Amino acid sequence: MSVRALWIISHEKGDNVSIRFSRRFSTVEHRAKRLAGSWYVAVPDENTVLQLLLTELGLSDSNKPYVALRDDCLHCQRSPALELRVDGPAKGVLWPVLAISQGPLILACLPLVDAPAEPRPPLSSLLSVSQGLTLLAGLQTFLLGSGGKLDSEGLASRLAMLPAVLLQVCPLGTPLDVPLLGAPATNTVPAPAGSQKQPAWKTGLHRGRAVVNVALAETVRSMQYGNRSRQDLWDVFGTVTCKCEVEGVLPNVMVTLTLPPNGSPLQDILVHPCVTSLDSTILTASSVDNYDGSAFSGPYKFPFSPPLEPFRLCSYTSQVPVPPILGSYQLREEDNQLHVSVTLKLHESVKNSFEYCEAHLPFFNRDQMGVVDVKVSFGQLDTSKEKNLLVWALGQKFPKSREVTMEGKISFSGPTAGPTDPLCTDLTAYIKLYFKVPDMTLSGCCVDQHSVQVYSSAKPRIVTSRELLSKEYFIWNSTGTAPVSSGQMML
Repeated sequence: MSVRALWIISHEKGDNVSIRFSRRFSTVEHRAKRLAGSWYVAVPDENTVLQLLLTELGLSDSNKPYVALRDDCLHCQRSPALELRVDGPAKGVLWPVLAISQGPLILACLPLVDAPAEPRPPLSSLLSVSQGLTLLAGLQTFLLGSGGKLDSEGLASRLAMLPAVLLQVCPLGTPLDVPLLGAPATNTVPAPAGSQKQPAWKTGLHRGRAVVNVALAETVRSMQYGNRSRQDLWDVFGTVTCKCEVEGVLPNVMVTLTLPPNGSPLQDILVHPCVTSLDSTILTASSVDNYDGSAFSGPYKFPFSPPLEPFRLCSYTSQVPVPPILGSYQLREEDNQLHVSVTLKLHESVKNSFEYCEAHLPFFNRDQMGVVDVKVSFGQLDTSKEKNLLVWALGQKFPKSREVTMEGKISFSGPTAGPTDPLCTDLTAYIKLYFKVPDMTLSGCCVDQHSVQVYSSAKPRIVTSRELLSKEYFIWNSTGTAPVSSGQMML
């Protein structure tokens, strides 16, 4: 596997964009020209690549809701392998341009495709794509550290070191052993000769202290209306992410998910390709079918041979009887004032221990806030009059009653107009909840630390965690109109 070109781009939500580092490999480009023949498309200059990449990622022309090059229905984006359509004398399509983004950085590369350009080979058949992504992930770890964050001075220092690092790990555009790149957490060494053959997708071996980290995260969404004519909706989606630092060419690991005795079976289960075997009954439960009580309810065992990098072992959905926080939101308008009444109640089955919990109340298509006379029974209320926004910080616990209220009046008599939204007109308004509950899942699903089995020469340290997160958690004003879904919420 070789790389024709590599780019590292910094940006702040699409603004202040610049290429911080780029490298082209002329020997690889010569090979690409010979392989592609008449289909060859040269790599354009940096500014052209930057503009095409930002357009494809949706980070340019933010004021335009439709960009034909990106949004046309004939154009099918297949992230992270992007198409860059080059105009001018070197007209053609650069493919596959691989791009990953984290924080302020976009890392992109153009791997050499050692196959005929037409018909285009499927991505799954191209080893250069998986190894190119592994190279970018290693570069990302090198530049940002294992935590994914680095200050500007530290980033500049790492970027200055990058040419020397690439000379060692990617001479002449061919990675020797990805994803080493100076990452402190994982050391990779050439595979020793032995009875087991190292697979092509595993580009190195771990040597050092054995650690297996299994993180279970559940995300809950909700649309609550407070109106008998509209059905409240909610759904739960879970993911299990693993990072296995275990010695051996093909070490075997087994992770087991368990449910409480009265827990609803997991549904719509998808697994990573590294899972070696699976009971077929695990994959048959679907949220589309009516639950008849006969579905497999665990334990769910996933044996696998892990890759070096962190990966998503599996994902699932779960049907839970109630959302974690029930809300009521009522607005009445009198004399250019809004009367606000809010009640939030934490369900008794939910652990009363948050990492954070906030309720945001935005108001659109009105003048700026004037006098805000609103009281809360618990927590702290912050007002942003420029954004016409109330932020109710509930902290890390609800009170013993598990119920909090907000009451008051808001006048909109500011000198300028506030923010607009085409949906939220008149009394159409919502509360959006943001919360995170550590060491809990709504489904009750968990990974027991003692149930993780590792078949390796060294006994590893096992680390497990679980958490519940909110996403798109809305409570709509019951006295106004609101968007209503006719079916189940889909993730």
